[in-house]
Amino acid sequence: MTDAVGEPTADEMRMVIGASSLGTVFEWYDFFIWGTLTATGILGRTFFPSGNETLATLLSWATFAVGFGFRPLGAVLFGFLGDRMGRKYTFLVTITVMGLATAGIGLVPGYATIGAAAPILILLLRVAQGLALGGEYGGAAIYVAEHSPPGRAGFHTSFIQASVVGGFILSLVVVLLFKLGFAAVWDAWGWRLPFLFSLVLLGISLWMRLKLSESPVFKAMKEAGETAGNPFLESFTYPGNKRRLFVALFGIAAGLTVIWYTAMFSVLSFLSGPMRLDQTAAQLITGAGAMIGVGFFILFGKISDTVGRKPPIAIGYALTLLLLFPCFYVIGSAANPGLAKAAIRAPVVVFGPHCAYDPFAPTQADACGRMLDHLSKRGVVYTTQKAPSVVVTIGGQVVQQTDPAAVDAALKDAGYNFDRIVPAAIDIAMILVAMTVLMALCGATFGPVAALLSEMFPSRIRYSSMSIPYHIGTGYFGGFLPFISQYIVARTGNPVAGLWYTMAVVAMALVVTMLGLKETVALRGRGR
Repeated sequence: MTDAVGEPTADEMRMVIGASSLGTVFEWYDFFIWGTLTATGILGRTFFPSGNETLATLLSWATFAVGFGFRPLGAVLFGFLGDRMGRKYTFLVTITVMGLATAGIGLVPGYATIGAAAPILILLLRVAQGLALGGEYGGAAIYVAEHSPPGRAGFHTSFIQASVVGGFILSLVVVLLFKLGFAAVWDAWGWRLPFLFSLVLLGISLWMRLKLSESPVFKAMKEAGETAGNPFLESFTYPGNKRRLFVALFGIAAGLTVIWYTAMFSVLSFLSGPMRLDQTAAQLITGAGAMIGVGFFILFGKISDTVGRKPPIAIGYALTLLLLFPCFYVIGSAANPGLAKAAIRAPVVVFGPHCAYDPFAPTQADACGRMLDHLSKRGVVYTTQKAPSVVVTIGGQVVQQTDPAAVDAALKDAGYNFDRIVPAAIDIAMILVAMTVLMALCGATFGPVAALLSEMFPSRIRYSSMSIPYHIGTGYFGGFLPFISQYIVARTGNPVAGLWYTMAVVAMALVVTMLGLKETVALRGRGR
């Protein structure tokens, strides 16, 4: 599908980008729909034992993380096929597996019906999703990069990067539409429809992608007999590739992914959880912030064609370390001003001999742990201090009884309001300003990456070499972020304490990027 000089025409390039990007949107929709619904609590109640809301939520996020955990294995499997059999047919397989697994989740009966078989089946389907996603990103990114004319790879592949945001937005939109249309039966079975909707998206994706031809770079390699015999093994034996794999994993994939998941899932959980926003309002606000941010991915991808791939990424990491906590403080203050002011005016302190809190325990070991469990579920910020007996103070005033009802009444008297709210228009605007900053940081660190990773590795092992570190980094550092951050929040009682995980990973990524990343040369349409 190239013109006389061997480069695709403008119309052909638009088809390549459109089909690859739309398929990636659908693939990420399939993967993100679990995270979107987990934030509402409905999946935890359906597929896991009831009785401990915090534990059910953590198990839901752990299940979300399992899919990410299997992405590296999918990268190895489909990377091997992509380097041996071709880019096009490999990502046809990945999107088929993803669509069928997603629809399958919508058909699994709940824990109340089939017991432990429910979470087991869900885990298996999330594993299938993780395997499929491990092969999808590399295939789509490389396919577009290898079609791009000189000096345009950053701009063209940025649409693949923006498709990740598109998948998140689509998951929110579809959930809200089905929730609106099936409000009366949403909690009973309506929530299953977004998963089943994946079959429609699968049909559209296959129709579009079957129209594409194979990558010109792969065709040239195959005709010349230069394809890798064992691309997985060569990824670790090719001269200089071990260093490139290390930098791609710890400097690129790990850093960009924790920023992205913090900006999306942590914000959504923060708004719908501790900030007590109406869940629909939280989803709409988060979706609006994501839509505003899509343009940053394309902008920074285009900028990287001019200034190089390294500067936007390194600057984005540095600014994240400076701006992450301030952005969340702005979001928290604007989302629920009354609750934020109450936490400052009347801080909660729990005194006790041990005050050990285990979010995984069905019941806490002592009275202090049970109080911390109650406050954590309420989203109340607290601190603990050693004392011979369990005492709760709110704004310095001792609560005479330490049962949950008495503490709730005292919190209400102190100005804590736990009703679900919809923020005022000016407050929503402030949240969106902070989210725009976060999305700009996502765009700076994420936008140039598909081009960067494609350029880092030789064409004969490119699919495997870029997919393996990318999916290890995003799968483990990013995929476990919601679970780790929620665990930190539950243990500390501080709704923003989970951000320290993001800060630590980004700091590591900045050091590795500055010391280890060498600027790449734009693809010339035929690899290296």
